[in-house]
Amino acid sequence: MRKRDNEELERLSVEDFKEAEKVPIVVVLDHVRSSNNVGSIFRTSDALLITKICLCGITARPPDKEIHKTALGAENSVAWEYYLNTEDAIRQLRDQGYSILAIEQVEDSISLIDYIPRPNEKLALIFGNEVKGVQQEVVDVCDQTIEIPQFGTKHSLNIAVTAGIVLWDLFNKIKRS
Repeated sequence: MRKRDNEELERLSVEDFKEAEKVPIVVVLDHVRSSNNVGSIFRTSDALLITKICLCGITARPPDKEIHKTALGAENSVAWEYYLNTEDAIRQLRDQGYSILAIEQVEDSISLIDYIPRPNEKLALIFGNEVKGVQQEVVDVCDQTIEIPQFGTKHSLNIAVTAGIVLWDLFNKIKRS
C-alpha cells in the first residue's frame, strides 16, 4: 500500500469548490465557544460539499487564527454568514424552504440511525454550545431534533465530532436517494 500524493487526490480548487453543486445542507452553529471546533466544522463541511455555515452569537468567525489552524483554508471555500441571534438565521433558512433540525438530546428526538431525509429536502442542522448544547429557545422553533445514540458513561460528544458523524451520515443518505 502506498499513500497517494496530494496531486493524485484531484481536489477542487477554491474557485471550483464555490461553483460545484452542493449537498442541500446548511450548518448552523449556535454559540460555539471554541474556534478550533469551528475550524474543524469548516473542514468537514468542505470535504462533504455542504452549502454554507451560519455562525451565530459568540461563535468565532473568519479571519481567526484558531479557525484557520484547524480549517486549513476551508474557511475560504465554504460559504458562511454571521447572525447575532440564531433565531434570525433559522427564520431566514425557513423562508428559503429549509427543514430546521437541532442535533440535541431532547424528549421525542429521532435517532440519527432512523432519520431519513425526504427526497430533495433542504436541511438546516443546528449544533450547539460545547457545554449547554442548543439553546432551549432555539430547540423550541425547530421542526425536529436528531440524536446520536450513545452507550458509554458520557452523555455527549465533542461538537466537531458530532458534526462529523451527522454530516457524513446525512451526506450518504442524501447521495444514495
